[in-house]
Amino acid sequence: MPATRSTLLRRGLAAVAALPLLTLAACGYGSEAKDEPAAQKVAAGAQKIDGLDSVKIGYFGNLTHGTALVGVNKGYFQKALGATKASYQVFNAGPSEIEALNSGSIDIGWIGPSPAINGYTKSAGKNLRIVGGSASGGVKLVVNPAKIKSLKDVKGKRIATPQLGNTQDVALLNWISEQGWKVDAESGKGDVSVIRTDNKVTPDAYKSGSIDGAWVPEPTASKLVAEGAKVLLDESDLWPDKKFVITNIIVSQKFLTEHPKAVEAVLKASVDINKYINANPDEAKAAANAQLKADSGKELPAEILDPAWKSIQFTDDPLAATLNSEAEHAVKAGLLEDPLLDGIYDLAPLNKVLQAAGEPTVDDAGLGVK
Repeated sequence: MPATRSTLLRRGLAAVAALPLLTLAACGYGSEAKDEPAAQKVAAGAQKIDGLDSVKIGYFGNLTHGTALVGVNKGYFQKALGATKASYQVFNAGPSEIEALNSGSIDIGWIGPSPAINGYTKSAGKNLRIVGGSASGGVKLVVNPAKIKSLKDVKGKRIATPQLGNTQDVALLNWISEQGWKVDAESGKGDVSVIRTDNKVTPDAYKSGSIDGAWVPEPTASKLVAEGAKVLLDESDLWPDKKFVITNIIVSQKFLTEHPKAVEAVLKASVDINKYINANPDEAKAAANAQLKADSGKELPAEILDPAWKSIQFTDDPLAATLNSEAEHAVKAGLLEDPLLDGIYDLAPLNKVLQAAGEPTVDDAGLGVK
């Protein structure tokens, strides 16, 4: 298996793709999602896959993890796994999900690109593979319209991101650089003040006036809009074809090697879920919101849910070329030392599932297992 010699340059780069709506009371690495009795019922006569009693699946309580939310709520994973029990953990941040994957507390997870890159590079390419895509988009720069009326007005203002080195933080730092402005990546000080603020408190920070805007994922962006903020920039507009990876599917290399049929079953479920979401957006949106309520005790109101869901594209394609670009942006910001990502993808199981379904296969941008 290919290895990487890359190392992280900056302390505190523990990256997250997006933070959840609430900090869930956790036991261990994440909190156990509540089973939906009907959705989680094992069908009579079902057989175990690969002889496994269970497959442990991780995800965030975030709309950009909508494939997982809908899959749990509608029972897609349990159906695909037969008599092998689908169990779930909901995570608060990327590093804790990577730690759980490394320890075997989960087998497969939905996660953002930055923690996947970080996890792979920190383990010298030995802990995980990206085996599928899940979502694109759902990230916006939203601002106080009384203080910021155009993109050039962002200079000199206080803009929040979820965490130092997370996916949105890297995107904002890269955009600032492209404007010709200077910011010290670690401190966030410079021509723009980059304020690292937990998504769950960002709306309050906006209301208090301590930030002038935020580069954040959904539904935080729509929460800010509900408080009077305006969308100044949709990150999708910065990418070719308006697509960039925001959520991937990762699996531990050990689990992939030992239980390939189980991995294929989860990927088949994911492909079926995305097909359902794209054919039935309103029903899928309601299912995702229902699972958010089951996991956190709180659902999103329509004025936040509707625009947030609309801005996310659900896709089986991991959009590998954009992950490579995101890594390059982190390098340019000084947060990552030129990573060797060869072998981070193994898309053979997904392409097998897609071919069986009569769907086009997807590409690893030259970063696949050789």
